[in-house]
Amino acid sequence: MDKAPTVPVAVSCGEPAGIGPELIESAWESLRGDLPFFWIGEPSHLPGRVPHELISEPAEAVAVSGRALPVLSLPMPGPRVPGTPQANHAAGVIRAIEVGVELVHTGQAAALCTLPIHKQALAEGADFAYPGHTEFLAHLAGVDDVVMMLASDRLRVVPATIHIPLSDVPKALTAELLEERIRITHRALVEQFGIAHPVIAVSGLNPHAGEGGRMGHEDSALIAPVLQKLRDEGLNLNGPLPADTMFHDRARAGYDAAVCMYHDQALIPIKTLDFDEGVNVTLGLPFIRTSPDHGTAFDIAGAGLANPSSTLAALRMAARLARR
Repeated sequence: MDKAPTVPVAVSCGEPAGIGPELIESAWESLRGDLPFFWIGEPSHLPGRVPHELISEPAEAVAVSGRALPVLSLPMPGPRVPGTPQANHAAGVIRAIEVGVELVHTGQAAALCTLPIHKQALAEGADFAYPGHTEFLAHLAGVDDVVMMLASDRLRVVPATIHIPLSDVPKALTAELLEERIRITHRALVEQFGIAHPVIAVSGLNPHAGEGGRMGHEDSALIAPVLQKLRDEGLNLNGPLPADTMFHDRARAGYDAAVCMYHDQALIPIKTLDFDEGVNVTLGLPFIRTSPDHGTAFDIAGAGLANPSSTLAALRMAARLARR
């Protein structure tokens, strides 16, 4: 870390029954005052392995973080039961996200880092109608188009289509969708990551990027025209490229981010390279949002086995992006 931020990062609690409470304590133990942040949640849900201190407003976290985990209390009924979500916690989990967004909007927090939620628990306990964090954050921010980026120090990837069956990808992949994904990615690389003239590598859909039509026509008929249109506007794009040659060391040195056509095409490379330190960054929001790239891990919750590496990376990236 370079100079610590003077405005703290907000961290929403996520699912109490998962590993989030353990991760935030481990993160504070590693970072302490080097990166001020505060946790929004029910204080009694913390394991209590490290000291915590209640704060009444985010600004207090900067001074408190050197001696204790700053906690902005958001009371929830009932205890935390590791591995077993409680329906009466769902409304509080949702409210923690809303409070985090409010604090970033008002400038009281520099960025928002969200700990993992459990969508089924929220749907059953509070009629949560959103597919996940990203869509809910877009709703709270009043924006329609957001992009999921997985990022680490070695690679940044954006899947053009996300959580849909592979058989649905060809019909979901439209010129309009791909153009939007690339535009948002380019803008974020400039405005959030501080890359003045970013280079974006774009994969093909088919093996060998279609091999001249012998392995499919989407690459030449759909992807290539979109890339040419954007190149004519001044964007620096490489592709469509065969996905199997995009991610070795020499190839990665030639671009700042990769846009891929479907979920596994993007996520397998980054999870192979940086499984423990990948960060989910939502592009297109009017504020910085990061999260660790893993779920609630109910199977190890409460066992002291949770690896905080991705949470640490998410906090560091949130602070770094917020300073730009």
